[in-house]
Amino acid sequence: MHQIKIPSCIYGGEGSVEKVKEIIVKEQSKKILVFTDKGIRNTGLADILLKQLDEVDVAYTVFDDLRAEPAYQDVEKMMEEVQSCSGDLIVAIGGGSVMDAAKLCSVLKDAEYTVKDLLNDPSLARKQIKTVMLPTTCGTGSEATCNAIVAIPEEQSKKGIVNDAMIPDYVILDAQMIARLPKQIVAATGVDALAHAVECFTSKKATPFSDTYALASAKLIFGNIRDAYNEPDNMEAKNAMMLGAFYGGVAITGSGTTAVHALSYPLGGKYHIAHGVSNAILFAHVMEFNKDACEDRLAVLCDAIAPKLAARSVEEKAQYVIEQIADIVKVTNIPTDLKEFGVKNEDLDFLVEAGSQQQRLLVNNMKELSLDDIKSIYKKVLK
Repeated sequence: MHQIKIPSCIYGGEGSVEKVKEIIVKEQSKKILVFTDKGIRNTGLADILLKQLDEVDVAYTVFDDLRAEPAYQDVEKMMEEVQSCSGDLIVAIGGGSVMDAAKLCSVLKDAEYTVKDLLNDPSLARKQIKTVMLPTTCGTGSEATCNAIVAIPEEQSKKGIVNDAMIPDYVILDAQMIARLPKQIVAATGVDALAHAVECFTSKKATPFSDTYALASAKLIFGNIRDAYNEPDNMEAKNAMMLGAFYGGVAITGSGTTAVHALSYPLGGKYHIAHGVSNAILFAHVMEFNKDACEDRLAVLCDAIAPKLAARSVEEKAQYVIEQIADIVKVTNIPTDLKEFGVKNEDLDFLVEAGSQQQRLLVNNMKELSLDDIKSIYKKVLK
């Protein structure tokens, strides 16, 4: 038996941000809670949304005091502000951190449980207020998932809170939101989205539903990430990246990420390495480790992204996919090791211990990882 969860209404195409007015009318909303961050406000992207709200003359309060890759305490602090405001619809415009915080607030507003409670028991979550997501990157997939990731400083790691109640109600995929996205963010978020596609397709939990979305995501991202990175004005490539990121997020709801994401969490939690970058550094190494357990799946991916290689062997096709991943990381100038982030060889024991604790994701990996296997992977990126 298979299942997949999808936001109930998705709009796409340039100019689709205007659909937010339609949503407000449909939901008979009187007061909007807008979630964003200072960076998005400074780019003027939030103003595009606020202009739409002004045109339908609806009241709104903006919450923009959220740092990137927030700890659960940051969400608690934001919730104190949210609780003091009335509101009947959440609209989030931003990257994964903003959307994850908005999704958490959608189940926390006026609820009796806290973020800490949800970390201990995610099943407590109940939707309290509907959500609209406008992603401003091309990679996290948060606009499609029922997941919210928070850092846990006392454990120097990150954890995902997962509950179907956090699936967004509306999603607006408007490529003008990433038209001026800095190249390094196109790279990091794009590779994060690619990891979603490849990991979900090679996960133990993969299903025919998740496979459909993971393959579609992989084709779009493998085929467009280089152009989206190298050609800032290539809106066709950026549209494809946005759609690919969304499809990857949908795939997560039916399957799940694996050891790439599991081993990246301590890198974000302790060293504050951006999520997409930490995934990118580990991505090819983890897939090389997994290759003998999922060669057939990687070969199917190869057939989807490079039909010209149809006559090659399964092993050659699998290797081609891994080489493409490594090449994309190189071409988009993402670091390939942890040297510049201050991670040292003496940190290895912490990384192995913290990485091994990410059982929610490690159980999805086709190949079981021993502590020595985890150590070997981290050693490859500690140069």
